[in-house]
Amino acid sequence: MGDFELSGDELRAVARYALLAAQEVLPVFEDACPGDRRPRAAIEAAREFADGARRSRLQRAASLDAHRAAREAGTEPARLAARSAGDAASAAYLHPIARASQVGHVLRAAASAARVAELGAGDDRAVGDAALARWHRLADLTVVDVLRRYPAPPTARNRVAELVAALDTALRRTSTSD
Repeated sequence: MGDFELSGDELRAVARYALLAAQEVLPVFEDACPGDRRPRAAIEAAREFADGARRSRLQRAASLDAHRAAREAGTEPARLAARSAGDAASAAYLHPIARASQVGHVLRAAASAARVAELGAGDDRAVGDAALARWHRLADLTVVDVLRRYPAPPTARNRVAELVAALDTALRRTSTSD
């Protein structure tokens, strides 16, 4: 039991959202780490869940493997891409507890994709901000509703956390008529 309920459909909406981001940056990881299929396997596990399969050990194990791949990747963009894949797979297990740390599980894949875009443009923050605006538009109202059940994220300690906080603020301002 948690502090509130999260339905399977809501978890799937969050997984689909994270999956979009993870799929977009997967080539960054695969270019840097050819032959390492762990992030791709996490994306496939996330896709299965998002498409209606029951959550299972598959998502949990694939997420852990993708996060291990992130720790082993040699570049920040590759680490962020692998972590996004892990985040997409773990969305099936988002905790229904009112803790700000959970916001990262909803938004970190999109924020990481924005950071990868920034880094690909020579660390241009305007590129990251533009990517965040796109991720804001791509979040459906179910994702926004889930996000609003959690407290705002903690103070940012790094650029990805700054992007999470900025996306969180923008999404919480989203009108139900948007």
